[in-house]
Amino acid sequence: MAHSKSDKKNLILQVIKAEPGLSSKEIHDRLAMPVGYATVKRLLQDLLETNMIETTGNRKATRYQLSRNYELHFPTDVDAYFEKEIDERTIKAGYNQVLVTDTLDKVPVFTKDELDFLEVLQQQYRNNVAALSPLEFKKEMDRLAIDLSWKSSQIEGNTYSLLETEKLLQDKKTAAGKTKDEAVMLLNHKEALDFIIAHPSYVNPLTVSGIEDIHSILIRDLGVDRNIRKRRVGISGTNYKPLDNEFQIREALEDMCNLINKQENVFVKALLALVLTSYIQPFADGNKRTARIISNAILMNHHCCPLSFRTIDPIEYKKAMLIFYEQNNIHAFKKIFMSQFEFAVQTYF
Repeated sequence: MAHSKSDKKNLILQVIKAEPGLSSKEIHDRLAMPVGYATVKRLLQDLLETNMIETTGNRKATRYQLSRNYELHFPTDVDAYFEKEIDERTIKAGYNQVLVTDTLDKVPVFTKDELDFLEVLQQQYRNNVAALSPLEFKKEMDRLAIDLSWKSSQIEGNTYSLLETEKLLQDKKTAAGKTKDEAVMLLNHKEALDFIIAHPSYVNPLTVSGIEDIHSILIRDLGVDRNIRKRRVGISGTNYKPLDNEFQIREALEDMCNLINKQENVFVKALLALVLTSYIQPFADGNKRTARIISNAILMNHHCCPLSFRTIDPIEYKKAMLIFYEQNNIHAFKKIFMSQFEFAVQTYF
């Protein structure tokens, strides 16, 4: 059976991932297919030029290892990844101390083509908004706020339907058979969105205290501790263990804010806020909710279309997030971000 160039590259990457620090000859000898040594050398050069691998040494002492770009962006088969049970997966079990301060500071989050795609959509959004009256714009923002409050809460296990959410947020009518906490969660979402709409520059620059303030709105009257947690927290579905020291958590958040504030592109800022707030897990509960509001606050502060996440399956969202926790791979979650931005532009306003 003939193997494509892509297949051969993937096999080479698998060999390097399993045994970092091999020479080109050692990589060739370990390939489970008949490939000429000259071909392996050419494919290694291709992988170097696309920043998927990097080298140490030179000439005959050259050794190959996966690059940070590979770890961050290599396409992940989500279904195949989760065929392995939680204890069977090989993961980065603890918080990666250099992910924020080094890797994400040096490795681009989006490709040029991806940024061009997002900017075309953003221009479409600008054109759409320019044709709306202030009242029409407010109606569309209210519609998006209902969708976001519903979906963000649903991702956290809230059982309100979209219609029930609309009645709650517009008419303050609670749904029969639902808990008080479910209603409070939804109302808190709406309050947090109202706050960032009224204070569009609150996240510019992004600060730890600003993140704590938005989290406080989201968890009000839900029996959740405010401010940075002082104890260990576990995450269901993964063996990834976030930091458990209050001072280290604050330092990680400060590093995240510094990283985001220095970015020039708003989409990079928004995506980093979305994944890193969840990854750091600074609070006892409400981390992903806070991440979604902060990310949208950044988009709105830059006059970009906010995301409702309305069409995302909660399990798909959680799986993409778990892959980032366990592998620091952003590929699956970036696809969600881009598809939800496209959906929002084409659905609202």
